[in-house]
Amino acid sequence: MPDAPAVEVRSRLEEERDELQARLSELGVGEGVGLHYDSNFADTSQVTAERGEAEALSAKLGETLADVERALGKLEAGTYGDCEDCGDPINEARLDAMPAARFCISCAAKH
Repeated sequence: MPDAPAVEVRSRLEEERDELQARLSELGVGEGVGLHYDSNFADTSQVTAERGEAEALSAKLGETLADVERALGKLEAGTYGDCEDCGDPINEARLDAMPAARFCISCAAKH
């Protein structure tokens, strides 16, 4: 029987993954697909600014999604909660606040 904390963490990560995928989809980004814009849309400075904001947001969401998927993989591998730099356990409070945390607080400060 899987332990309850691992099931809860998996559920939180899967929910976050689904939300991130939905937000990326709303922006017009899918797996292997970039942002799409109507070719008939005038390329004004406002459109350019909005495009830049959307691209920055989609990049950040994509990075967060990659972290969440990495955390899910670590759950499967049995290495969830271990710092990717030093290998020490990540503080439980940090994991509660950021379930996809890759580094302990000391190593995160170096990045």
